[in-house]
Amino acid sequence: MTGLPSSDRKYRRSPPRSPLLPQKLDDDQSFDAHGSGFDGASTSGAVFNLSTTIVGAGIMGLPAAVNQLGLIPGLLTIMFVSMLTESSIDMILRFSRASKSKTYSGVAADAFGGAGSNILQACIVINNLGMLVVYMIIIGDVLSGTSVDGFHHGGVIEEWFGQHWWTTRSALLLFTTFFVFAPLISFKRVDSLRYTSALSVALAVVFVAITAGVVIVQLMEGKIGMPRLMPKLVNQASFWKLFTTVPVVVTAYICHHNILPIENELKDPTQMKSIVRKSLTLCTSVYIATSFFGVILFGDHTMDDVLANFDGDLGIPYSSLLDDLVRVSYGLHLMLVFPIVFFSLRLNVDGLLFPYAIPIAFDNKRFFSVTIALMGFILMGASFVPSIWDAFQFTGATAAVCVGFIFPAAITLRNIPGIAAKNDRLISWMMIFLAVSTSTVAVTSDIYSIFYVDEGITS
Repeated sequence: MTGLPSSDRKYRRSPPRSPLLPQKLDDDQSFDAHGSGFDGASTSGAVFNLSTTIVGAGIMGLPAAVNQLGLIPGLLTIMFVSMLTESSIDMILRFSRASKSKTYSGVAADAFGGAGSNILQACIVINNLGMLVVYMIIIGDVLSGTSVDGFHHGGVIEEWFGQHWWTTRSALLLFTTFFVFAPLISFKRVDSLRYTSALSVALAVVFVAITAGVVIVQLMEGKIGMPRLMPKLVNQASFWKLFTTVPVVVTAYICHHNILPIENELKDPTQMKSIVRKSLTLCTSVYIATSFFGVILFGDHTMDDVLANFDGDLGIPYSSLLDDLVRVSYGLHLMLVFPIVFFSLRLNVDGLLFPYAIPIAFDNKRFFSVTIALMGFILMGASFVPSIWDAFQFTGATAAVCVGFIFPAAITLRNIPGIAAKNDRLISWMMIFLAVSTSTVAVTSDIYSIFYVDEGITS
């Protein structure tokens, strides 16, 4: 009997199969969670789960990023990051198979030991926790509204039913937590979320369809002008500000933390590469369409969160109805994205806190304790500290690029199994250079904009 490799030796007390923290398995072993007769996830379910992991709140920031870069460079940037994402995911898949690791942190541990694994898990926790708090903030804004500079923007529930105790932000978030999130985050297999993931992707498509419809109507009425095809550079500060858009696009493609959990449950794990390609094609199409129609429709008036543009007259009949439909569909979309991002958050928090315990799926007490603690923290953050969004602009430019590009590239350059080709090394160095340089410029520019008035790109 061969010994377990060091990276996953901490799971030696595991039962034979585990949906959340699977140990290393031989290639001919099938996945059967808890011996419950589960014979593996389908390809379509995996595509929807991975697509939902990708398409979260980031979709709403892309039109503003593309508008800053100019329509042509912006759309090209989306396609370029999509190709880099596919390369980085391929690295994770190849090195996980070579090292027989069934977790992303296990692959990092094989390359860099326990310290590398812990750093990666910390980055995933920071990234996912930040995203989930932002999701809750957006859901609160959509349902109950928000106040900016003394002006209150009403939420859909508040507009429909008036101001009552049960239409306040805290009450609505509490209701959403108990009646939507609680059931969905109680699943111990990611495949259990395949139907809600399919609905989530459909709701994102609804947003694209509505935006495209509004653009077509306004084009027919001659109300839309020529969009800006290239960036508008006013001064040096406006040039450096262009780099702040890259982390927005990078964050929109972060799904690496769920790649191996999804593959672990597949009936045929050899289909994972095809699943990744299909998901990235679907999400890139949605991103390009959203950015294109958003920039065409709103131009230089495109807000950082394009959802805020759907809070007034769109210049077509039934504008108010379409505004509400967009906001409700997007709010529901985020509610369904939430559990799949929470899945890997819980997995990595448990890995950090209880590295030598049995897999969390086999310990109900620990499973629900970690789940309740994380939900309590997220709910508190979204309810009482809505300005926390600003803090996570920095984590998006740091933790997200580490999870998506720096760690896959570093693992490839480390090349413990000896499978990296020369081309892999070139791509890895390019990933690290782009990730470090753009993140450094983005964080510096964000800090600069806090203390100085940046004329930047003006309308």
